[in-house]
Amino acid sequence: MRRDESARYSAYFIPFLKVAIMPDDDLKEIQIRPVRYGDLEAIEALFEEAFADEYGSRSVDISAQIRRIRRWFAPLKVLSFFPNRFQHTFTVHVAERDGEILGMVQVSPFNQNRTTWRIDHVAVSNKAQRQGIGSKLIRHCAQHFREARTWMLEVNIHNKGAMALYRRNGFQQLAQLTYWSIDPSILVELAKEDISPLNLKPVSNGDAYLIYQLDTASMPPQVRQIYDRAASDFQRSLFETSIDTLKQSVSNTERVRAYVYEPDRKCAIGYFNLKLSRTGNQPHVAQLMVHPAYTWLYPELVSKMAKLAQECPPQSLYVTSADYQPEREEFLMKIGATDMERTLLMSRSVFHKVRESRLSLESLQQLNSVIRSLQVKQPLPERIDRMMQEMQDKTPPDSQQQS
Repeated sequence: MRRDESARYSAYFIPFLKVAIMPDDDLKEIQIRPVRYGDLEAIEALFEEAFADEYGSRSVDISAQIRRIRRWFAPLKVLSFFPNRFQHTFTVHVAERDGEILGMVQVSPFNQNRTTWRIDHVAVSNKAQRQGIGSKLIRHCAQHFREARTWMLEVNIHNKGAMALYRRNGFQQLAQLTYWSIDPSILVELAKEDISPLNLKPVSNGDAYLIYQLDTASMPPQVRQIYDRAASDFQRSLFETSIDTLKQSVSNTERVRAYVYEPDRKCAIGYFNLKLSRTGNQPHVAQLMVHPAYTWLYPELVSKMAKLAQECPPQSLYVTSADYQPEREEFLMKIGATDMERTLLMSRSVFHKVRESRLSLESLQQLNSVIRSLQVKQPLPERIDRMMQEMQDKTPPDSQQQS
């Protein structure tokens, strides 16, 4: 989702918190600041505490990911100083008290114009639970990243404590997402199927507007408004292409992007972004978009991706569906895909900040008296009425009688 599913699975952390809001006086000694290199060890411990169970079911090596961040910390820090697609790859703020890291939050912009931001990870130390640190971190994000008009996040549907925390901080449910795993044996069978010829084209920057139109048509209005994406979200500069190529080389992965073009309507009706694992150490990950009027494309596109996956060591294929895509979920259930996890996509508008501002009753009464004291003046005549009146005044009486 900006992040496509491949980025989400490469750093797949579901927020897990059990926090209660405490009075602000108890939090004055907590300092929230940007992450430093020396904080990485404490952050790794926080992830181990908060997400050990979550990671265990997905075979994700937390330590390996932190080691990768530690190795690339300096380049990531340099990239964070100027606008680029990787500027906020590791934007982390930590909650510190007496030199001890008690919590952290990682955020990233969801779209190119940075109107929507995403809370990627939140973690609070077990010994600092029920001290309001989670709420303080969330409020800090809303105040620090002022360009964000909307915030969004994902939370596991069984994580009642985290959902309660986010609702207290103004987040509301936007959609329900399901993460599916297609077994390698199923991919082998799908690759053998004969599919009808597709007008499949590789994706380039020149096709960005077509993909943007498809993305717009494939989601309901309320989700489209939150995502707030533009054609530029589907374009990549030469620098970004070079960085992505380097990442693929380091991680032994390959990315294949293609779309189905409909010549009669002159639009894209299907699209996939497939990340293939060349070593077999991690699953293949696919982002899939299909126009609601062309849902018959699901078997063809998945079969095409299954054929591409046969060129790599046997590994599962991860895909995602939303509750507003019933045809996709029906197809995945039909082929025997495994339902791995269900999450809630939640969003929060910056207008919620109005509810957070603590206006006293006295100030509200003063505002009411000021409004009541304002006098409403009579509206001025319209310009056209004045012009007509002036024309009548200038017209000689004789000509008025002749008319």
